[in-house]
Amino acid sequence: MFLDIIGLYKELVQKNEYVLSKQVLRSGTSIGANVEEAQAAQSKNDFTAKMSVASKEARETRYWLMLIKQGKFLSTEKSLNGLILKADSIINILTKIVKTSQKRKG
Repeated sequence: MFLDIIGLYKELVQKNEYVLSKQVLRSGTSIGANVEEAQAAQSKNDFTAKMSVASKEARETRYWLMLIKQGKFLSTEKSLNGLILKADSIINILTKIVKTSQKRKG
């Protein structure tokens, strides 16, 4: 998904859409960065916090993808629909990870 987000960013910039493109790039690539940081967490609390941030970034990414879709910034919605589905899947996975890790530390 993350490389797809970069591709979407490039496509939007070619259409002179700079605001939404930058937002979706930032939040979309931040998901993976936070998951990667969580893997090197110093404590269970640190792990949970970083995974929680990743979950929030995934939700933000889905928001920007929906705005791009509803604003009809691209001629085809097919790739956007796929990205939205991937974002939903990532949100579900991260939400479960966060909830499980919160139960384990409590």
